[in-house]
Amino acid sequence: MAVAGDEEVSHSHGMPPASTAQNQKLDAGALFVLKSKGSWLHCGYHLTTSIVAPALLSLPFAFAALGWVAGVVCLVMGAAVTFYSYNLLSLVLEHHAQLGRRQIRFRDMARDILGPRWARYYIGPVQFAVCFGAVVGQVLLGGQSMKTIYVIARPDGTMKLYEFVIIFGAFLLILAMIPSFHALRHINLISLVLSLAYSACATAGSIHAGHSSNAPRRDFSLPNDNQDRIFGIFNAIAIIATTYGNGIIPEIQATAAPPVTGKMFKGLCLCYTVVAVTFVSVAISGYWAFGNRAEGSVTYNFMLDDGTLLVPKWFLTMTYVFILLQLSAVGVVYLQPTNEVIEGLFADPTKPQYSTRNVVPRIIFRTLSIVIATLIAAMLPFFGDVNSIIGAFGFLPLDFVVPSILYNLTFSPSKRSFLFWLNAVIATVSSALAVLGSISAVRQVVLDARTYKLFADV
Repeated sequence: MAVAGDEEVSHSHGMPPASTAQNQKLDAGALFVLKSKGSWLHCGYHLTTSIVAPALLSLPFAFAALGWVAGVVCLVMGAAVTFYSYNLLSLVLEHHAQLGRRQIRFRDMARDILGPRWARYYIGPVQFAVCFGAVVGQVLLGGQSMKTIYVIARPDGTMKLYEFVIIFGAFLLILAMIPSFHALRHINLISLVLSLAYSACATAGSIHAGHSSNAPRRDFSLPNDNQDRIFGIFNAIAIIATTYGNGIIPEIQATAAPPVTGKMFKGLCLCYTVVAVTFVSVAISGYWAFGNRAEGSVTYNFMLDDGTLLVPKWFLTMTYVFILLQLSAVGVVYLQPTNEVIEGLFADPTKPQYSTRNVVPRIIFRTLSIVIATLIAAMLPFFGDVNSIIGAFGFLPLDFVVPSILYNLTFSPSKRSFLFWLNAVIATVSSALAVLGSISAVRQVVLDARTYKLFADV
């Protein structure tokens, strides 16, 4: 039973419709993984899952380095710039679709607009690193969430973090076999509901903890050391920017059935309605409750060092269950570019999608990709620090810089126009922030390196 807004296109045995095959020769990755069968609602579900993820629980930590005014300003500016940038990408994609050449991948856009070298040596590798890094990050967070639930239930338990990472990786392996991005639409609808659920829990938990007699004293002061303050600000900006990051706008728009005009804008409106509700409530309530003591995830603040819980045990367990379930959806969404590359390399577009010729390599190589991601997450429980570098190098350029450049090159607005200079300013400032954020992230890795240990139980 399809949800409201389902617009199915009949592709018998997973083969492309004749009109598509005639107008544009597509490879197996495009045909099988990025099927164009969805509605604007489905685009909204995919967008929400890729943006409104458990990373938003780190927003109070970012506020701790920025303070109230700068924190709110950066949160609002991040929403405004990314909503604008994602719409620029969508307009460029719609323009090329109307010209008869629909671009369905980020590297397709780069190849056609910037040139094949940009696609092969920059956009393609950066997007792959960002997305596969996100998959590794979700596996690690999933393992950490499972371990937290385990510790709440059995404080004296002996299971290690890497064991939970492997368990979560095995669960993600099952979801990884879902054949196409479009086939995730119902899972991503559930994911949307889960993001609202754990955000509401985090907000309610912060308010409850803030009024608890056991809560630590609130302090909103910023670091006294100028160097720590400056690097803290850059790191916080990178956290906020990465939280809004997407990196797969073309692939999401590719799932929409033609004509695509206007569908992505509606999907973005749905997504950013959820963003407004979740990001603002979690960031403000978490920072209000814990001040500059806010940790990397606000849920960590619900547990004090002496084992005291600031919220009921059942409430904290429920919150982590919601987080755990959504992490699986986020992980499989960011796996889609990897799946698309795998299908393009090893599947035969002239054979049916579910033929033995295509199913066997799909199972083998998707399994291999999850095994690699799980191994990295289990070996490197400090991968969050590495991922922050990938985010600064990847999400900031892909989501803040590249859209403005692609729009100006495609539509050639007058150099005297406000639009041209707005895009130029966004690209320039975002490039500077990407460099500064990368430096800050590398510094954090260096500072934390002394505590790094393979398969550490953290």
